[in-house]
Amino acid sequence: MTPGTRPRLGLLAILLGGVLLCLGPLLAPAQDSAPRGEVLTVDGAIGPATVDYLLRGIASADDAGASLVILRMDTPGGLMEATRDLIQGILAAPIPVVTWVAPAGARAASAGTYILLASHVAAMAPATHLGSATPVQMGGMPGMPSEAEDPNAPEGGKSAMEQKILEDAVSYIRELAERHGRNADWAERAVREAANLGANEALDAGVIDLVASGRAELLEKLDGRTVSLAGGERTLSTQGMVLVDREPGWRTQLLSVITDPNIAYLLMLIGFYGIFFELANPGSLVPGVIGATCLLLALFAFQVLSVNYAGLALIFLGLAFIIGEAFVPSFGILGIGGLVAFIAGSVILMDGSNQAVSLPTVGGIAAIGAGFLLWAVTRFMAFRRRAPVVGSEQVTAERAVALEDFQPAETGYAGHVRMNGERWRATSDGPVAAGDVLSVTALDGLTVTVTPAGNTH
Repeated sequence: MTPGTRPRLGLLAILLGGVLLCLGPLLAPAQDSAPRGEVLTVDGAIGPATVDYLLRGIASADDAGASLVILRMDTPGGLMEATRDLIQGILAAPIPVVTWVAPAGARAASAGTYILLASHVAAMAPATHLGSATPVQMGGMPGMPSEAEDPNAPEGGKSAMEQKILEDAVSYIRELAERHGRNADWAERAVREAANLGANEALDAGVIDLVASGRAELLEKLDGRTVSLAGGERTLSTQGMVLVDREPGWRTQLLSVITDPNIAYLLMLIGFYGIFFELANPGSLVPGVIGATCLLLALFAFQVLSVNYAGLALIFLGLAFIIGEAFVPSFGILGIGGLVAFIAGSVILMDGSNQAVSLPTVGGIAAIGAGFLLWAVTRFMAFRRRAPVVGSEQVTAERAVALEDFQPAETGYAGHVRMNGERWRATSDGPVAAGDVLSVTALDGLTVTVTPAGNTH
């Protein structure tokens, strides 16, 4: 290579780089011109973790420039509070949300029916079904009369509370169906009669908008369809659309575990006891680390659960009373009061009747607390019966051995004894021989009063 060649090659590289920089913006639109859609997967019960995943997915899809979100759903139902939060997010979404019940064999039961009817486009795959939208666990609220107890129960056997919840659900699902021009009468039957429909039946009845067996067919049937968003109508353009799957991340997987009311409840208790044992034994570290971690996870779960903070306060107060019983002897008053407060707080911890901590879990933890309380009370009773180990009271409970024959004295007989390896001056009301085993009955200065113990060496 000649010396003049190197500068020419460098100049050529610079010119080529400049051309590429200029052509880059022109080439990028050609690569990104295809519309983009994102697919979110709902596979299982609808809960706070599912709602968090879906709402975040819709928001991130909009931020990424997607023109469509598809919820591929297969659910048996879920929590009504969580379902309402999700529906509010769908209705306010800035981009169209298509709920597609798939694959074949999937279902949109109970809460899934509400979500399907609330979506901008309702689609199903062949061999899927929807329905059974009747609210469950009605009348399970504490203090509400049961069907047999309610004197104002209407004909049909439902209590007043059950009837209120049923009518609320009917009104809600009819509004969702009518918003998108779907069959509101059948939607009402799904609530009142737990009615079900297959995919083709639902299409014929006007409950859903289309049936598609795969993604390609779904996009083909969506193309050109006009949907009504919160900001106005929009015509879908899905020809050549690229679909990107957005699977649940670690946050959703963690939330799905710890947002179970029973798991969150146990994490809270482990956190409380862990921190308590760390404070009681500073420097042990292990209880403190475990306790702080579990307590933070519980608080993280509580932010997405419907928590009654009065119940939470009662739980902590009850635990404090139970532990206080071990340090402040109150003949069981603190412990019993703490146990009652703990049980009451556990029962009312979750506001939603279908989010309550299970009674067997509460009963098991309460039984452990009662066992700890019983152990503490019996230990204190044993301490009260135990002989003193220091002071004058301890001396009067000791045995002594006469070191010599006691001699008559002004107040009886006097001599010396060995007690706890020490030589003591002793007095007695009767004669004592060397080697006799004696019981100490009193202490006066450095002189003990003894009586025969009934056995001799």
